[in-house]
Amino acid sequence: MKVRILGCSGGIGDSGGRPLRTTAMLVDDDILIDCGTGAGDLTIVELARIDHVFLTHSHFDHIACLPMLIDSVGELRHRPLTVHATGATLEALRAHVFNWAIWPDFLQIPSPAHPALQFDAIEVGTVVSLGERRITALPVRHTVPAVAFQLASAHASLVFSGDTGPSPELWTAVNRIDDLRYLLIETSYTEPERRLAAASGHLCPSMLAMELAQLKRSAEVFITHLKPTQPDQIMAEIGVRVGSVQARRLQPQQVFEL
Repeated sequence: MKVRILGCSGGIGDSGGRPLRTTAMLVDDDILIDCGTGAGDLTIVELARIDHVFLTHSHFDHIACLPMLIDSVGELRHRPLTVHATGATLEALRAHVFNWAIWPDFLQIPSPAHPALQFDAIEVGTVVSLGERRITALPVRHTVPAVAFQLASAHASLVFSGDTGPSPELWTAVNRIDDLRYLLIETSYTEPERRLAAASGHLCPSMLAMELAQLKRSAEVFITHLKPTQPDQIMAEIGVRVGSVQARRLQPQQVFEL
């Protein structure tokens, strides 16, 4: 299994000649984990190969490219694109995106019998097996219903936390993963913004340190979802606060082999 980071920023813009993209990860060539603006850098051919999209939650930076993905390559596909997400996330998409007011309802077109899009409701603990690849929904706390995902091959696992507030249930689940190799976890705000992080269901460096203190498995740790105006400050504060855990900044186009 190959995981390529398409976007991992908490926002958009140009940062010193490097365009920032929001969360999206390509698994092999047919699966997306979240569908933020990073997915928009894929070619038409690459977009047409995607059969499955797994969404951590319904916030816009994680779903922004989903409506346009379907619209862009629908005529190149011969089966529906399947979106796997919690019932709450799917209901949000149905009510607020694919509602004809914001975007056409691709659950009904080209026809109800042969739609371009279909939904698969999952919940914490659900395992979706696609060949030898297993994708498991794990519990996290955020301001809307959300999940993390464990991506597992026959050899190793990667956990992506999605948007994450303090989540003791996550660490109970992660600590059961014997073959954990990589942990991708967010830290969105600087330490002076701790109250904002807590109110918005995100982490700041001291909160990250408390979360990682609950990790009992050895893993390479990468930080994602840094707000675009102060990533260097956030990473410097993480370096001071996290201690013995070496946490590195997740990079666009970074590839993980499992």
